[in-house]
Amino acid sequence: MKKIILLSVFVLVCFCVNAEQKCYVYCELVGTSKLFSSKVNVQADFGQQTSFWKGVDYLKDENGKKIVFNSMVDAMNFMGTQGWEFVQAYVITSGQQNVYHWLLKKEITAEEQEKLKESIEQ
Repeated sequence: MKKIILLSVFVLVCFCVNAEQKCYVYCELVGTSKLFSSKVNVQADFGQQTSFWKGVDYLKDENGKKIVFNSMVDAMNFMGTQGWEFVQAYVITSGQQNVYHWLLKKEITAEEQEKLKESIEQ
């Protein structure tokens, strides 16, 4: 009897763990200091295709205007209002300039994941 109860609990736990799998999308914020300013330019990398001719994609407001942030924390606070969570950060120094890299994640639904898969396959 104990073996049956133990087996039932094990199966139930396995079922619950599989049912709670979460889906995430990731984003990297890349921040560089503005020349002669304390503000930073922040580029958001969502995994989109980039082009030398197109230039850098910066975060934009609802009017399509580039958003200038006071700091990387200011950019993270903005992304937090959009549902993004902080994962990890690191800095690379190139010449005399620090380049800040912040990795973020956002939980998505199974339906949003399917839409994302479809858009990638096209």
